[in-house]
Amino acid sequence: MKFNGPLTLLASRMVRFVRVGCRVGRGKMPLDIFLYGNVLFRFMARAATTSDVFNAVAEPRRREILSLLVVNELPVGALVTALRLDQPSVSKHLRVLRDVGLVNVRRNGRHKFYSTNAPAIQPVHEWAETFERYWKNQLNRIKERAEANMKQIRETDQKSTEEKS
Repeated sequence: MKFNGPLTLLASRMVRFVRVGCRVGRGKMPLDIFLYGNVLFRFMARAATTSDVFNAVAEPRRREILSLLVVNELPVGALVTALRLDQPSVSKHLRVLRDVGLVNVRRNGRHKFYSTNAPAIQPVHEWAETFERYWKNQLNRIKERAEANMKQIRETDQKSTEEKS
């Protein structure tokens, strides 16, 4: 039986537990509270990591690789050392990033050097920029409130010290 993810596996185990663990009456008829558990999650579509830039960047390790490659182009060995990962896993991440177009590869003899493809990262930057504007606005509002509260606290402290003297 093939599962698409942890939720599917959990649902199928729950159904099996309910069917096996609960007996009703004299017979061996299972109490099934999740009638279509094997159908609900099995056929849910899941976006492939190579489908678009956003799915590829969703993985934290790939973001780390991209941040390392922004500075200069690096061979796989340097990425393995910097990330402290196995070479096969770094290569898989690089393949996903290359398939999506976020990373360019340059061969120099037997060595491959990877670098970021800046124009391909542009959509992610533009999308994140909208949230950046929102958070800057929110942070400015928080800053203004904090400054107003501090000003009010200082004024009350001054008044209380003047009354005491």
